Amino acid sequence: MNSQLTQVVVITGASSGIGETTARLLASKGAKIVAVARRKARLEQLVNEINSAGGQAIALEADVTSFDQMQQVASKAKDHFGRLDVWVNNAGVMPLSPVEMNRHDEWMWMVDVNIKGVLNGVAAAQPLMRAQGSGHFVNISSVAGHIVFPGAAVYCATKFAVRALSEGIRMESDGSIRVTNISPGAIKTELAEHIGVDEVKQAVKAFTDIAIEPQAIADAILFALAQPADVDVNEMIVRPAKQAL
Repeated sequence: MNSQLTQVVVITGASSGIGETTARLLASKGAKIVAVARRKARLEQLVNEINSAGGQAIALEADVTSFDQMQQVASKAKDHFGRLDVWVNNAGVMPLSPVEMNRHDEWMWMVDVNIKGVLNGVAAAQPLMRAQGSGHFVNISSVAGHIVFPGAAVYCATKFAVRALSEGIRMESDGSIRVTNISPGAIKTELAEHIGVDEVKQAVKAFTDIAIEPQAIADAILFALAQPADVDVNEMIVRPAKQAL
């Protein structure tokens, strides 16, 4: 397996956590990075650091909930680097709460970012991948896409959906587009900051105490991308050794 990369890689949610760490790692291995997020200043800092270190990256401020903006990202990636090989659907939100609290706006936010955001990325990138005869989607789900937790029903539903979409896209691709679904466990990211219910936030703290670094997920993505073209790593669960669920 050759861990040196030549792909053009779009990464959503690239301004922090898993997205930022993945951008740095893949750039260090030769990938050309299109870093996408809403926080322009943080993106530009990331891209400047990658380019100063000898990598190749551009920053695109965009919102995954907008299909038009995702189309523009795909178009700009191709215009700048000549092609689009990999799309990492990493952007996500996690405002957990019991269903009975009826925090409807938070539910819709999760659906818009965690499900529609993935669909927008797929819809924007897939035509370019089809035209060039190859491509790779890396979708970030969660252990919450395998097990349902109290207080996390809607979030879990969105992550189960990401797994279903990943498998469906894989089956429909006839081998020309690879799909990797990665389900992180407790990772040190900003996700827990979205939780507005104190009791739930305290319950999640037990997981944050054992959380591992985003580097573990970046390494998993690198492993999937570095496989030969006829090998598709479809699913990985990556979590702390101490995490029981």
